[in-house]
Amino acid sequence: MSVSATPSMASAAVRARMVQRLAAQGVADARVLRAMGTVERHLFVDSALVNQAYEDTSLPIGLGQTISKPNVVARMIELLLGAPALANQPEERLGRVLEIGTGCGYQATVLSHVAREVYSIERLRGLHERARVNLRPFRLATVHLLLGDGMIGYAKGAPYAAIIAAAGGESVPQTWIDQLAVGGRIVAPTQSAAGGQALVVIDKTQAGLQRSVLEAVHFVPLKSGIA
Repeated sequence: MSVSATPSMASAAVRARMVQRLAAQGVADARVLRAMGTVERHLFVDSALVNQAYEDTSLPIGLGQTISKPNVVARMIELLLGAPALANQPEERLGRVLEIGTGCGYQATVLSHVAREVYSIERLRGLHERARVNLRPFRLATVHLLLGDGMIGYAKGAPYAAIIAAAGGESVPQTWIDQLAVGGRIVAPTQSAAGGQALVVIDKTQAGLQRSVLEAVHFVPLKSGIA
C-alpha cells in the first residue's frame, strides 16, 4: 500500500539530491531530469520502504515485481528521447508511448511529463489495480492503464513513437516492432549472448531496423498471458 507524503520525503530537496546524483551518473537530458525531480517516487512504494524511495536501488512492489532504480528509469527514458526523430529538438515531447509492464505506475507517471500520451499495459491484475490507485490523485488524462498481455502490445493505440519495456525476454517481440511508427524507437532489456540481460535500442527507419546493444541490466522476465 502506498503512503501519503511525509515532510521529509515530500520535500523538493530530497528529489533534488536524487536528480543531482542522476546528473553525476551521466543523465543529461533536461526533460528527463525535470520529470524525475517532479514525480514523488515515495508515493509508489510500500510504507516500510519509503525511506529508501530516493536511493538508487530497485524495490519490491509485490507479486515478485520491482520498481526500477531511478537511474535505470532515467537512462531508458533518455534513450527514448534520443531517437533520431527528436534530434536537435531539446524541448520536444515524445508522441504516443507504449509501456510494457506498468508495475506500480511510477515510470508511466514520469513518462507523462515527456510524452504527449502514454499507454501502459500490465499483465498482473494486482499490480494493474495498484497502479490505478497510485495514479488516481495525479489525474493524468494522457495516461491510459491497460490490463493485458504486454507481449502482444496494444494494437488499438498504434503506431507508437516509442515503446519501453520493464521486463526482459529472449528477444523483442515482432508485435512491438509492427506497432512502432517509422522513426520510432524501442528501448527494452533482452537476453544477451552471455546469458544475462542487456539494454537494446531498436530504431525503425524507412530503410529498415537499426539495432544497438548497450549495457548489462537486470529486469524481471517478460511473460505472456494475464494473471
